[in-house]
Formats: sequence, C-alpha cells, structure tokens
Amino acid sequence: MDLTSYRTIRVAAADLNGQMRGKRLPFMDQEKLDAGAVRMPLSVLNVDIRGADIDDSPLVFESGDADGVLLPTGRGPLPMPWLTHASALVPLWMFREDGSPFAGDPRHALESVLARYAERGLRVEAATEMEFYLVDDEGGVLRSPANPVTGRPLQGTAILSLRQLDSFDAFFTDLYEACAEMDIPADSAISEAGVGQFEINLIHRDAMVAADDAWLFKTLVKGMARRHGMAATFMAKPYQDEPGNGMHVHFSVLDAEGRNIFDDGGPKGTEALLHAVAGCLATMRPSTLIFAPHENSYDRLVPGAHAPTGAGWAYENRTAAIRIPGGSHKARRIEHRVSGGDVNPYLALAAILGAALIGLEDAETPPEPITGNAYEYDLPQLASDWKIAVRLFESDPRIRRIFSPELIENFVMTKRQEITLLSALPPEQHWPLYLETV
Repeated sequence: MDLTSYRTIRVAAADLNGQMRGKRLPFMDQEKLDAGAVRMPLSVLNVDIRGADIDDSPLVFESGDADGVLLPTGRGPLPMPWLTHASALVPLWMFREDGSPFAGDPRHALESVLARYAERGLRVEAATEMEFYLVDDEGGVLRSPANPVTGRPLQGTAILSLRQLDSFDAFFTDLYEACAEMDIPADSAISEAGVGQFEINLIHRDAMVAADDAWLFKTLVKGMARRHGMAATFMAKPYQDEPGNGMHVHFSVLDAEGRNIFDDGGPKGTEALLHAVAGCLATMRPSTLIFAPHENSYDRLVPGAHAPTGAGWAYENRTAAIRIPGGSHKARRIEHRVSGGDVNPYLALAAILGAALIGLEDAETPPEPITGNAYEYDLPQLASDWKIAVRLFESDPRIRRIFSPELIENFVMTKRQEITLLSALPPEQHWPLYLETV
C-alpha cells in the first residue's frame, strides 16, 4: 500500500446506517495502519442518522466511551476523484483492544455469515443493482435537475432512454472512469422510470467484495454528482409521486470445486436453490428493518409501486420479492428485490445470505412459486411501518441466528432514537436528513 503519492488520506469504516465514519490525515504509512495506529470510539459505528451518540448506549458512558482499533480491510488505498486534490481513501473495520472483531461493525456481521458458508465448504458470489436519483436541492427544495444539454427541467418518464443517458453523458463518463480507478466493476447503466432516476449494475464478485463495492459506489456517486453541480440520492422514496430507489441483490453459492449449487442444468434449479429461497422467504418479514431502515423507506413499500410488499417468489417475475432470473442455467441465481437504495450494503447482504443459509441448513421448503401479479396473492406481508419493523427484528429467533446480540441491540437502539427524532420534526425537515447520508 503506497500512500506517499497522496497529499491527504481518509480512513473510514461503515457505521450501522452505512455512512463513512473516520478521519482526514495528512499522511500515514502502511506500518502504522497495520499496527492499529488509527483508533476511534467503538460508539462511532453506532450513531444515529445525524451522527449523534445513542442515548443510554452501553458503548458510551457505561464503558467510558472506549476506543476500538481500526485495521485496513485490504481494499485500498483508493483514489477519491470527486475531490480536487490527490487524496486516498483507506477502508477500515473495527476491532476491540484484544484483537477480537467488534460485533457492532456491520462488515463483521457479513463476515460472520460468510464464515458459516465457508465452514460448509461454500462461498457466495453477489452483485447489486444500484438505483439513484440525480437531483437539484438548491434553496432547500428537492427537484429534478435541469437537462445538462438543453438547460430545461426534466419531465416525464424516460425509462431505458438513451437520449436521457446522453444528456448526462459528461457525468456518466466521469463516473465510470472513477469507478475504474476505485476498482468498482460498474456494468450497464440505464435511465429508470423516475424523473432523473438511473440504475447502474455492479458485476458479481465475492460477496464481501460486492458489499464493499456497493458501499464505496454510493459515496462515489454522491461526490461525482456534486462535482457536476447536482446532488445524488439513494433515498428509498425521494418523491411521493415517483418510483422509489432499490438495491436488488443477486447471489449464487459455489462449492469447493467452484460449482454453482443452484444449477442442475435445468430451468428450475436444484433443491439447494429451493432451500435458499425458503430461508429468504421465512426471514423476510422480521428482516424488514434491515431492508427498510429509515422512515422514508416505508413510502416505497406500497402495493403496485414496483417494490415488493409480500414474501413471495417466482421464476422470471419482477412483481415477486424473490425472483429467479432466466438466462443461462450456469448463471442460476437468486435475485432478492426487497432492499431500498438506502440500506447498509453489509447488513443487507448479511440478512439475505444469512436467511438463505438457514434455509440450506434446515432443508426448508418454499411454497409454490407465484405466476402473474404477486400483488394479487395473499402473501405474508413485510412490516408495514418502522415501529413494527423494529419490534419484529428485535424479537425474532431467526434474526438471532444471523446477527450477534450486540449488533441487534445497537441497531434497535439506533432506530428507536431515530423514530423519536423524526417524530419531533416537521415533515419538511425529514428529507434533508436522508438526502446524501443514506
């Protein structure tokens, strides 16, 4: 890791909301990083959406607000092309003083799930579809940006419009160049159904790397949008009358020989695929808080809004929460379509892959697949609001098979504090909290 060519260094870890928490440093060499020279309070990964400490958190006064040790994840140094001078980002994750992983770190939550796959001789590959809006937030009002070519406001649906993409070509050209510099495998881009909404697919990789990709990508998009005179948001529902942002997750599971355990050469997939689907469905309702972690998230999860509301599955059907895509049987995989764009990628993948693993471990069987419109089926429903989601997440035994008690406690305390915070604010002050933080 050569840091000598950079004028400044940013070191950062992901908090429970997926925000980067860290420091700006004039210079730091690799030996110091590896030796744990970067320290921050353990509580910093358990702050609310504003960045405020959680009241009564055991990580603050009860423990003396003790430090943890931050070590490199192995991803970096990465250039930060949205800044005007040569700066590097070094992603970190948190450990306790004795060298043990800090269970409140969301990256460790995913690592714990993947370690259980490894114990069974399995590994997971994953990819994400990242939806976001480009917006103009000047003057404290959220609106669609002007077309960079014509200068006129964007109007109307422009799904899969090359003209819309071409209008923002300068932004996308710079964004893709920046993705290449940061080793983020950006694939196809499309204009989506919302005004100023776009989607970029990230190519499948090892599941932890895919989560890193999604986390870094969100920061990169926001930074590059600002360089181009706009803002970008991954809020689940920036506008009440426009489609929401999702983060769909595709994954497959490989055995020790690299064989896809979901593929049997046929169109329906293996028993292992069915077990994984069953696990995802059975854990979907109590996992709603992970997939919809914010007040705004629940504006997206409504019937007929191109976001699932019930725990159903289907082959090649985008109305279902779990879709088995068509195409080559060698690429047989599960698409989990519940997460909003506002999720923490580490927690979302941990919840999805942990649920699938429960299905594999217990050889669970799913119900019959849906045909037609999933909204017309009587399905087990996702949590309908934020408070219900918190209660379900806190009490469900399947959640305790996926996440540590410490992470569950920290996440629930964070969300309860945010519920109290948002309930005391007028509605017009809600979206600024979320615009570029999620």
